[in-house]
Amino acid sequence: MVIDIQLTIENWRCAIRGFISLLLCFSMLAFAGCSSSTSNEIQDTSTIVVWHWLSDRVNVFDKLADEYQSLTGIKIKFELYAPTAAYTSKVRSAAQANKLPDVYGGGLFEMRDFAAFIKAGHVYDLTPFMVQHDNKWKNIFFDSGLALNSLPEGNEYNVTPGIYGAPIDINDIQMVYNLDLLKQAGWANDEPPATWEEFIQLGQMLKDKDIPGLVSGWGETWMLQCLADNFAWNIMGKEKIIATLQGKVPYTDPDWVKVFQLFKDMVDIDMFFPGSVTMVNKEAEQIFANNKAAVAFNGSWCVNVYDGMNPDLNYVAALPPRIDLNNKMYIWGGCTSFVVNDASANKDKAVEFLKWLTEDKQQEVMVLATNNIPASKASIGALKGNIKGFADDIENIVHPKLLPLEEYPLVTEAFNKGIQSIIIGEMTPEQVAENVQNTKEKEAKKAERFRKIREQRQKELNK
Repeated sequence: MVIDIQLTIENWRCAIRGFISLLLCFSMLAFAGCSSSTSNEIQDTSTIVVWHWLSDRVNVFDKLADEYQSLTGIKIKFELYAPTAAYTSKVRSAAQANKLPDVYGGGLFEMRDFAAFIKAGHVYDLTPFMVQHDNKWKNIFFDSGLALNSLPEGNEYNVTPGIYGAPIDINDIQMVYNLDLLKQAGWANDEPPATWEEFIQLGQMLKDKDIPGLVSGWGETWMLQCLADNFAWNIMGKEKIIATLQGKVPYTDPDWVKVFQLFKDMVDIDMFFPGSVTMVNKEAEQIFANNKAAVAFNGSWCVNVYDGMNPDLNYVAALPPRIDLNNKMYIWGGCTSFVVNDASANKDKAVEFLKWLTEDKQQEVMVLATNNIPASKASIGALKGNIKGFADDIENIVHPKLLPLEEYPLVTEAFNKGIQSIIIGEMTPEQVAENVQNTKEKEAKKAERFRKIREQRQKELNK
């Protein structure tokens, strides 16, 4: 079986037009940032406009906005643009026209996009406010939430180091186990599998009882990358992963082959739910919620999803199984955050509003209303039910965009599609490792050629 995407000629044309539009968008961001005009759609200094995509939080945002206005006299106008694709398009278009609102949600952007917005003057540096009064504002947040909104010293984007966003809640991705199906399989332990050996043992028990095993939206290949990354952090650690990104360690290294082999181990015991390799995560969530699979790999947002689909679902979240017991198991995570428009006439008032919004009282209101993990450490105690299982491991959060450099996109694509190929029996772990490394070497050579061309052109300009 070969995974392929059949595109008509018109599809190709649309894809090319979309790519060109994306390039134009980024070039326009820099142009807009240098524009002499700094006008926003809203310049009313008694109103702060906030854009977001969070349709589940409309009611609580409106409630908090009314409360803030009664306290300060400043009106907060939340504007929803959903789904996420519509929101990101809205923000990019507004950035080009220099018409961003006072505050907008920045949690959807990749780090390179975030850095481009900062350079273009669309994001206010919150560092001075975070560190005021002995780091009072900064200290309320979990480190992972701050890291996802910060650019460190020596970052590859040449952005001034600082904290550029205020997190309002956090999410992470873990294993989720259906306790009733585990019991049916004969799993007698009080806790779900903590080690790889236990996980494989459970998989064999599920197979023996004809109970489908692990389901996730593997058709959304970033989820495969997420799980593989969890394993890689546990097996080899951060420094070796960075060395791989730098080209110093090849993907044919035994540790990377071992990461790929873990997926083959799961294939050998029929651990993967049939058809999940091309499945979107929404379908996977329905399958797990309806007691049709014993294990899921999903994010903390699934608590609200499962409650809506099956309130009686008996499940628990746990870290992925550890391969190397001497090393910590890390998990991917993200956060919802707000950034302040540096061109806003209301930017300092907007900062004061974000300070208020992230205080413990307001965080707890949002926690109870939305069942999400709060960004503030003191509010974690307000959590109830299954979300607590995800919140317990916040300090284990990592993400590729927190590393000092990013992998080439085509290498990531080869990596993810390679794991899909292992799952469907098309390639071996060794073949995938070799293919990923070959792609890496080609991309590195291409990048070096471009670097030399840029240097030559710069020399010619300097003459």
